[in-house]
Amino acid sequence: MKRLPSKLLVSSALTTALVGLWAPLQAQAQTPAAAGSAPAAAGKAVPAADRNFAVKAAVGGLAEVQLGELAQRQGASNQVKQFGAQMVKDHGQANQELKSIAAAKGLDLPTQLDAEHRNLAEKLQRASGEQFDRLYVQAMLDAHRKDVALFEKQAGSGQDAELKAFAAKTLPTLRQHLTHVQGLGAPARAGTPGQP
Repeated sequence: MKRLPSKLLVSSALTTALVGLWAPLQAQAQTPAAAGSAPAAAGKAVPAADRNFAVKAAVGGLAEVQLGELAQRQGASNQVKQFGAQMVKDHGQANQELKSIAAAKGLDLPTQLDAEHRNLAEKLQRASGEQFDRLYVQAMLDAHRKDVALFEKQAGSGQDAELKAFAAKTLPTLRQHLTHVQGLGAPARAGTPGQP
């Protein structure tokens, strides 16, 4: 009869110890779920104009890389092939940087081209030789004019500090691309009858 109280005492001590261990384990189990929902909440906190910029920049960057790869395969002139290689390198790096920024904020960026860029890619795939070069150079002129305007706006009036800094950092490279492709387009236009 004297042993019964000591067994109850041990049982009570074990129960207390298990309860003491259970609470921290339960809290730890809930932490990953809470952390997992943080990026999604952060994505909603990014202003709509900044999210719109990130999506447009991502699609444009994907297009520059894919069309640059196409230019390396199908371009007639070495200048077009080299420009295509530069697009793959520069826009590939910018795409990775934007992807990292977006991931930290819980933003979902497109991983495929939109309809407009898919149509352009298909049109260029059907072209070859000098025709490809003319179409590619014109597409790059149009794209980089839009890119420069988009990135200037974000660098000047973006509300999200990181996306604003990304735009400002990338802008000089986009301006260089525009100047470069304008140089590629001048001889092509001059040598084409009926073109200004």
